[in-house]
Amino acid sequence: MGRARSGGVREGARGSGGVTRVTRVGTGGGRVTVLGAGIIGLCVADELVRRGLEVLVLDPTPGQGASWAAAGMLSPAAESWYGETDLLETGRRSARLWPPLAARLGVEVHTRGTLLVGHDAGDLQGVERHAALLTAAGEAVHPLGRRELRSVEPGLGRVAGGVLLREEWAVDPRRAVAALAARLGDVVVRRAGALAPLAEEARARGDVVVVATGATLPEPFGHLVRGVRGETIRVRCDDPPVHVVRGLVRGRAVYLVPRADGEVVVGATSGEHDGPPVATVGGVAELLEPARTLLPGLDRATWLEVVARDRPGTADNRPLVGPTHLPGVLLAAGHFRHGVLLAPLTALVIADHIEHGTGLSAWDPRRLDERKTA
Repeated sequence: MGRARSGGVREGARGSGGVTRVTRVGTGGGRVTVLGAGIIGLCVADELVRRGLEVLVLDPTPGQGASWAAAGMLSPAAESWYGETDLLETGRRSARLWPPLAARLGVEVHTRGTLLVGHDAGDLQGVERHAALLTAAGEAVHPLGRRELRSVEPGLGRVAGGVLLREEWAVDPRRAVAALAARLGDVVVRRAGALAPLAEEARARGDVVVVATGATLPEPFGHLVRGVRGETIRVRCDDPPVHVVRGLVRGRAVYLVPRADGEVVVGATSGEHDGPPVATVGGVAELLEPARTLLPGLDRATWLEVVARDRPGTADNRPLVGPTHLPGVLLAAGHFRHGVLLAPLTALVIADHIEHGTGLSAWDPRRLDERKTA
């Protein structure tokens, strides 16, 4: 394998916590096999290749998981909540890594900022509570009245007020995944990889396996994540919003993320469920009603698609990134709503662990697993 070569994805055979020092997983001159070619797995592979390691990425359908449905908001502040200060800090660290990563990939980052808006007085109270939380955490929050909001975002419908978060950005995950796959070339192979034989080989050869399979982890790690269904809608319009718009409409949350070509991503539902993730009429209605209220021009938009995928949730809403009880096996999973945002930082944490034995204690997978280390 070695370094990435051009030629795209090839076909395979059918069939925050602080930095801590942990036991190093050395490659011993061997290979790192990454299971999963979503935004997380591909960012990990890209960072490892950049460091000169031999890498193989296995996935039967590269880029078709949660990354395909994601809106791509780089919004640690807008996504933060009480008791999650560490996620805000790590999210900020990872967001700062996106501009140089996007530049390497030739992918645009939307840097006009994010508007948090409330449709009526009750909704505005919710926005103001969030703004107060962010202010207390040292975030820059810029309050805007309804006239100011209509000035900076002319397409808005009736709103009571809101705030501007200038450092909250967005990126198109589909373009990023495609660019990463092209950059990695035949490092990415279209086939599934079974963990058990790869883990056995890792123990024997000093290789490393990184599991980045999203909401469906192979055993013995399946119990560490659960699938939380999210539905997103894509439309195209002549007058998309200038900013990313996140709003509350009669207590219902919705976001609208513009793309450079006029596409707008509307999202996202969130539901615990059993069975495969599927798009529903109720989910579409749940998104369209508040979205059209915030941005009436959507009535003139043309329909592109609705997509449903599972987000990988964990018991404490924090990622699972680092060593496991299986020698030579690392996890890069459990990112829930933050996969795109945290992908570049996840790649650094995994690569630094392989090379130097360091890690983020708040992300250590063993915190949720009674089988600490073998």
